[in-house]
Parts: sequence; C-alpha cells; structure tokens
Amino acid sequence: MGSSTIVLTVIGEDRPGLVGLLSQTVAELGGNWEQSRMARLGGRFAGILRVSIEPERVDALVEALQSLAGQGVRVTVEPGGEGSLPEEHRRLRVSLLGQDRTGIIRDISAALASRGVNVESLETLCEDAPMGGGELFRMVAEIAVPSSLATGDLRAALEDLGNDLMVDIALRDDVE
Repeated sequence: MGSSTIVLTVIGEDRPGLVGLLSQTVAELGGNWEQSRMARLGGRFAGILRVSIEPERVDALVEALQSLAGQGVRVTVEPGGEGSLPEEHRRLRVSLLGQDRTGIIRDISAALASRGVNVESLETLCEDAPMGGGELFRMVAEIAVPSSLATGDLRAALEDLGNDLMVDIALRDDVE
C-alpha cells in the first residue's frame, strides 16, 4: 500500500525552535516533510506543508500535531489531493509593483478567475517607497493558464488592469 498525503496549516507565536518542534513531531511518527512554505507575519509564524505518511499512521500523527496547541502551535490537517497541473494548462508568472492601496489583490484575482486562470502561489509585500513616497506593494504569483487563453490576450488584459490600478504588471513564462 502507498503512502497518504496530508496538508497542514500551522500558526504560532514566532520563536526559535517552532519549525524544529513541528519537524520532530512529523519525523517521530514516520512522516516525510515533502514541501512547505512558511514565513513570519505580524509576529506570528505561519505556514503550509505537505507530508506523506503510511495510511495506518495518519491518525496518530494528526493527534500528535493537534496536541502541539499546548505549546502554542495550532495545526489544521486536511487530506492531500491531486497535485499535478492539468495538461491543458501552462504555468506563467505575474509580477506587480505600484503604490499600495486597498483592493489590488481583489481586482487582480477577479480578472484572473474570470478568464479561468488559477492562482497556484502568491507572495505579496508592502515596503516603504524611496524618497518618502508612501508604501509600495509588490506581488508575485504563479498561475495556471488554460491553453484556450492566448498569452497575448491575458497580457493585454493585465496591462489594461494595471493602467486602471496605476501599477506595473508583467507576465512571464519563465516558471519552472
């Protein structure tokens, strides 16, 4: 029998040893830490990770992970799903830079979803603009684009939206 995949979301007060505690718990119960994205945000440490484990050990691992709440770490566990990109999609990268304002992600994600584009990863950051010009908003997203949508059409739509939002948006196909 093959292994099961579970997806964990983790959040806790940021402190040294938090990742070690989590990884030790996974390893002690025979889990394999396969993929993760984690970051410190607002004084918290948050992340998502994928673990493979023998099916008969899943319940014990879930129980052990949930017991970490007593140490200030909340873990939510979901069964893993299909992880591969459908053949009729291709991966592209969208990057954005501009003055920060409310609604940028809402507007970008709505434009993508209305064209059948799936956001597969998203990273954002606000930082001080040079010369005291307020805050700059940066975004990088990896997206899955249906083959029926021409890259040029998507690029034109994003450029139009960038003009409306007064931000620079670039679409690249150098995603690995």
